[in-house]
Amino acid sequence: MWNKELNYAKDLAVRAGAEIMAIYEKDFSDTIEYKGDQSPLTQADKASNALIVRALREAFPTYAILSEEEKDNKERLKNPLCFLVDPLDGTKEFIKRNGQFTVNIALADHHRVVMGVIYVPVTGDLYYASEGDGAFLQRADGRLERLHVSDTTDPGHLRAVVSISHPCSEMEEMIEKHQIQHLVRMGSSLKGCLVAKGDADIYFRHNPTMEWDTAAMQCIVEEAGGIFRQMDDSQMTYNRDDSLNAKGFYAINVPANRLY
Repeated sequence: MWNKELNYAKDLAVRAGAEIMAIYEKDFSDTIEYKGDQSPLTQADKASNALIVRALREAFPTYAILSEEEKDNKERLKNPLCFLVDPLDGTKEFIKRNGQFTVNIALADHHRVVMGVIYVPVTGDLYYASEGDGAFLQRADGRLERLHVSDTTDPGHLRAVVSISHPCSEMEEMIEKHQIQHLVRMGSSLKGCLVAKGDADIYFRHNPTMEWDTAAMQCIVEEAGGIFRQMDDSQMTYNRDDSLNAKGFYAINVPANRLY
């Protein structure tokens, strides 16, 4: 149902990734800015955002857009269809040059995420999903892999993915309580991708995030057979008046691993 939007978003994410890499390969240290919340902003964030937003407006003029780097136009609330864009998810990782940053493009229909694309510019990996059609990973060499979460439930073998730049005391306490030994510390929406592809089993996030941080990830996790909910177990919705994901969220492979 969402093939047109999905295919366009996949191509657009790759194009934006090329813009990002052109800056990543240079010395950009003198151009880093800081927003009001002290989060960093680079030329790559701006270039990727400009390309994505302009292209989406041209291709889908009747759809609303909510992007991290655009002024929020509340007229979007009247529109059942809204693209959610994080033009450079993991700006701190971009600055650290560890490669763990992504381009995220998703689509919400009547507040439900129905399509998601996550592109990893450094590796060329392209994760994508659309409602009812499954989740996939397309490698840089063209290999295509259908994604599915793991079936691990044994606490002794659980693999938890944890944010590398946003420490979460509740997550650390859970890890200690359940004696989880296998940890992967990762940046950006790649954490959700690891759950979707079965390389991790659980990801709990108490720290605040925004709609554009989670939308594409949620679609990919759910279409891979996983569970993505707010920390109070309610459904995550999108294209809201308040874009802050204040309740936190979790992405897990099976219900048995709802550890809180």
